[in-house]
Amino acid sequence: MLKRVFVAPDPGRMRLRFAGRAVVGISLAVALCGLAGLSLVAAITGGLAALLALFTVTDPTVRGQAVTTALLPVVGLPVLAVAAVLHDQPVARDLIFLAVMGAGVYARRWGPRGHALGVFAFMTFFAAQFLHTVPEQLPELYTAVVLSVAASSCVRFGAWCYERRLPVAPAPAPPEGRGLARITTRQAVQVTLGGAFALGVGQMLSDQRWYWALGATWWVFVNTTSRGETLVRGFRRVLGTVAGIVAGFAVAIPLDGAGVPTAAIVAVSVFGIFYTAAVSYSWMMFFVTVMVGMLYGVLGVLDASLLWLRVAETAVGALGAVLAVLLVLPVTTHAVTDAWVQKALRCVHACTAEAAARLAGSQLADPGPRVAELEMLLGRVRLSLAPLVHPLSPLAARKARARQVLALLDDCVREVRGLASIAADPDASHDARLSAACSRVEAAVEALTRPEGSRAWTSHPAELPAPVVDPALAHLHGLERALAALAAPLGGPHGRATAASA
Repeated sequence: MLKRVFVAPDPGRMRLRFAGRAVVGISLAVALCGLAGLSLVAAITGGLAALLALFTVTDPTVRGQAVTTALLPVVGLPVLAVAAVLHDQPVARDLIFLAVMGAGVYARRWGPRGHALGVFAFMTFFAAQFLHTVPEQLPELYTAVVLSVAASSCVRFGAWCYERRLPVAPAPAPPEGRGLARITTRQAVQVTLGGAFALGVGQMLSDQRWYWALGATWWVFVNTTSRGETLVRGFRRVLGTVAGIVAGFAVAIPLDGAGVPTAAIVAVSVFGIFYTAAVSYSWMMFFVTVMVGMLYGVLGVLDASLLWLRVAETAVGALGAVLAVLLVLPVTTHAVTDAWVQKALRCVHACTAEAAARLAGSQLADPGPRVAELEMLLGRVRLSLAPLVHPLSPLAARKARARQVLALLDDCVREVRGLASIAADPDASHDARLSAACSRVEAAVEALTRPEGSRAWTSHPAELPAPVVDPALAHLHGLERALAALAAPLGGPHGRATAASA
């Protein structure tokens, strides 16, 4: 399983760059905190701030990323102050923590920037509980946060800004709605109530480490939009945490906070968190748990009972998330998947139209950003269908249809990517047959994105033109075949609803 994670496709070595830059940025931030004479607690706070700045900020443009990064301390420092002031007032502290939790999820309605600021606010409050922050520490912690965000920004936007060379693609937004029909509103209610359950049970387990239960509930909800996604993520979080605890017994406890080896393992863990985040939530949680165990060792409080308590609190937090998504304003996997598939199919047509226009001689047409957007949308479809394709899913027929949908969408992405690369060649010529093929693609997409119940489509792969030599036409015909094959799992008598329900 680990081999699959580390040999998973990494186009342009993006995950490798992402992880390598994180290690450099966070190491620089912690080193500067040390050179500034700040305490160990301040250095840990600064390292966390740098990690979040590099991990959560995902605006589609470099300019947008810089603005969001600059806003992180604006949101996080007041939250840190409130958490410190309420340190000895448990009732008020708990209520404010739950409010920050709900507001952080609700902020996702404002896209990547709202998501990043919401995560930073929650994790700032969480870190204050982890480090038992009191008001007297605030000046030093403020310095650490600002210094660390600035240091990581120098790496991200200066020395290692690989995003400047990438096509700009709009970040896919979750399906829209109004009031309680809006997914982010429903999830804000769910996470608040699930967090309240986790907080209560977590405090019964431990009046010192209860915040791990809230943290587990929070991170189960992050980047999910349906109950199926949340259930799968809860399972994977517990699995990754247990694996990390086993590693903690083998590594963290024997080292007992020894400086150099601890720093090395923390650096490896940071790399693992960033490198595996896009392909395996379980492995990401494994590395998070190992890193936290090492930090507990540095703080001098690590023992076997603490590690097992972490497992118990994580299980409670995951249970709180599961109960919330099942019982409170549930968001079905079907509704979410249907919306993501429709967005992906419309993006397929947009990519094709841009490529055809470029081949026709238009200098304004650029399929590159659309291809990047399509790949992100396919990622969202994968996440949404994860409950059905999970090895433990008992729904064999739906699992097969879901896998068929994913495989055919993969084919669409591959053909569109090939078409875009040909269109980027200045010597590529326009064939009049491209217009006809693009029209057929448009018709196919329109048929597959009609309202449910009216998605019937009579085209079949056998009716499509025979293979041709022209590379652009070959990609278009391959795309037509993939769209035609999608008619069965998406537009048949059981339609997309059957393929996507959970």
